Amino acid sequence: MSDYYDAFEISPVPVPGPDAVAPEPYRGIYGMPAFVTIPTRDLDASTAFWTRGLGFFELFAIPGTLVHLRRWAFQDVLLVTAADTLAAPPALTYSFACVLDQLDGIAAACRALDPDAVSAPRETAWNTRDLEVVTPENARVVVTAAKPYDATSAAARSLADIGIAPTGPAEGSSA
Repeated sequence: MSDYYDAFEISPVPVPGPDAVAPEPYRGIYGMPAFVTIPTRDLDASTAFWTRGLGFFELFAIPGTLVHLRRWAFQDVLLVTAADTLAAPPALTYSFACVLDQLDGIAAACRALDPDAVSAPRETAWNTRDLEVVTPENARVVVTAAKPYDATSAAARSLADIGIAPTGPAEGSSA
């Protein structure tokens, strides 16, 4: 018996597939199990980039001090005013999920705000397509979208090699 189980019902992230639909932005109030705090010298410019480029919305603000941003449930970011910010992007990243058909739009929106902010998407060994964005405050953000599972793919073989297998019939499988 495995210590792992299918728990998609507690996640806002839809099951990957060609018809996956992104959930609506989540406007409810909850105790945040995790969030990222990002210092910024220009709260207005940072808020504009995160909302117009990355698709977050302003949940609430304390003028001149803090803006609480959110996308889906559990995708919370606090932008806080700070005198000092990073001079260059750190190795550390903040990753958030989207669905595959959102990646191109997010890339285009971020490039419209800053042509140098977006790297080319990359395929990962864990079956996602990732888009890296550097925000105005030099945060390194990875927008990640799970790809449909194909049992015949190199990613499926890589996952199987480390003991991760699908929990039900998968695209490309004979099940």
